[in-house]
Amino acid sequence: MEYAACSHKGGDLATVRRRAAAFLDNLSGEESRGPVARQSWIIKWTKIGEEQCRVGDLKAGKGDSNEAAEARLCALTAFEVARRLLDENDPQCGEVTAKIEAGIQCLEVALAKVERVKIASCDYTELLAYYVPAGNDRLPTPAVICISMEDESETTLLARLLPAVIDRGMSLLVVSHRDVSNPAWGLSQALLSSCLDYLSARPGVDAARIGVYGEGMSAALATDFAASDRRLAAVVCDGGLWNWTRMRASVGWMTGVADAPEQGRVTAHRTQLMRRLRCPVLVVTGGRGFVSVSEAMKLQTECIEERIDLDLAMPRMIKSSGGCIENFVTLDDCIFGWLKQKLAFSAAPSSEPKDLPDIRSQVLGP
Repeated sequence: MEYAACSHKGGDLATVRRRAAAFLDNLSGEESRGPVARQSWIIKWTKIGEEQCRVGDLKAGKGDSNEAAEARLCALTAFEVARRLLDENDPQCGEVTAKIEAGIQCLEVALAKVERVKIASCDYTELLAYYVPAGNDRLPTPAVICISMEDESETTLLARLLPAVIDRGMSLLVVSHRDVSNPAWGLSQALLSSCLDYLSARPGVDAARIGVYGEGMSAALATDFAASDRRLAAVVCDGGLWNWTRMRASVGWMTGVADAPEQGRVTAHRTQLMRRLRCPVLVVTGGRGFVSVSEAMKLQTECIEERIDLDLAMPRMIKSSGGCIENFVTLDDCIFGWLKQKLAFSAAPSSEPKDLPDIRSQVLGP
C-alpha cells in the first residue's frame, strides 16, 4: 500500500488527507494483520508527521508562515493516523499525543494561526478554549462551537479538525467536554451559551450563522444546547436519543417492566423534542458513538413526516487486528461539508440549498 505523503512538495495538505483516507479505507487488508505490520505503519505515519514538521520549520525560517502552517497541518493529520493505530495503553500513544500538542502550540505561538482565549462563564469563572479565526470586520464568516468527546482534550480535537476546516471559510471555537459538562440542570447549556455570546461578539463572526458540534457524550450536550438556545443555525448532535434511551431504561428499572413503551408514545416524545430544535440537525450514528443506526433511522423517518430538517451521517469503520478504526478524514469532511452548506443556507433562506459534497454516501438523507 502506498503511504508516502508527497513530502517533497512540503505542505501539500490535500494530498496528505487524500492518502490518509485511502490508507484507512484499505487498512483491513494484508497490511493490518499482525502486530509487526501494524507497528510498521505506526512508525511510517509518525515519520511522515515528523518530516512535515521539519518542512514547516524550514518554511517558517524563510518567512513563509502560510506554507509553514500548511506543513504543520499535514503533520497533525499524519500523527492522528498514527494515534488511531495505537492501542490507548501503548506508551507510544503518549509520545504521539505530545507531538500533536507541540504542533498546536507551534500554530498558536510561532505562526499565530490559533488563539487561546478565555470566556467569561455563567458562574463567574473563566473557560479556556481555542479560537481559530476565519473572517474579518469587512467579511464575517460562519462559526462552529466544537465540544470534544468525554475522554479527549480540546487540543486533541482541534488538532484533528483544523486540517479539515482550514479552507472552508468558518471560524472554530473548540472546548473540552470536561469544562462544559455539569450535572446541575441547565448549567451546561448556560456554559455553552457563554461560548455563543463570545463568538457573537467577535468582529469576524456572523452572529446569525453559528453552529455547534458535539462528539460522543457531548452530542447529547449539543442537543440540549440547541433546544435551549434558538440563536444556533445548525447542530451536529444525537437528536435526543441518549436522553431518551436513559429515560426509558430508568422507567423500566423503577417499574420492573422490561417491555418497550408503546410506539406512539415513543414517536410523540421524540417529535416533541425535535420540534424544539429550530435549526437543521445532523446526527452521527454508529462508529465510536452511542447512537445506534436503527434508532437514528427511526428518528429520521419521524422527522421526515414532521418536515423537520434532519440528516444522518455514518462513519466508515475499518475492521483490523486491533479492532475497528474510524476513517476520521472522510467523516470530518462529511460533517463540515454539511455545516458549511447549512450555515451558508441559513443566511440566504430564499435560495436553493447546494448539493452536499461527494462523501461516499456518508450522509444518509431521506
